[in-house]
Amino acid sequence: MTDDTSQPLDTSQPLTATRLDRYTPDDQREILGDAPDPFGVADAGLSWLPKEEHFGVRSGGRLVAHAGLVRIPLAVGDTRTDVVGVGGVAVAAELRGRGLARTVVSAALDHARTMGPRHALLFCRPPLVALYARLGWRLLDQEVRVEQADGPVVMPLRTMWTPLRDGATWPSGAVRLLSYPM
Repeated sequence: MTDDTSQPLDTSQPLTATRLDRYTPDDQREILGDAPDPFGVADAGLSWLPKEEHFGVRSGGRLVAHAGLVRIPLAVGDTRTDVVGVGGVAVAAELRGRGLARTVVSAALDHARTMGPRHALLFCRPPLVALYARLGWRLLDQEVRVEQADGPVVMPLRTMWTPLRDGATWPSGAVRLLSYPM
């Protein structure tokens, strides 16, 4: 981990996302610093699933962006299916607005398309809805229930989805994540 989070973006090479062998708390701190709630979701009081697949962007040897994936069970109405959950999306504060979220999320979704499910799902704070919409995500404007230790709760964050297969549409019906959120 580097102590200098203000180093300039290395523009001598095109920045691309690669699959990471691992993603540790130190890696997250390398991107987001030591803030106690770097994603701004601690007030939601939720427990979250760790991601199983990780993608990152490096600049000058420093990890500057990340997106994680995990396959999760979901029920829509009476139908059970799996979706690919996207989470842990992070871009170093001083490098936001330079397309790194698009780069790392696109790489993650390219891999998600090989995982089988027809849809990807994410949860985000309201100020990030416009960013994800520009990346092709669609707002799921209905209540979504997610599992927690004491039983299901309504997800307080915004829910967005994107198709992973041509022609995939979001099915109608009540939505319940059959696991912790990602």
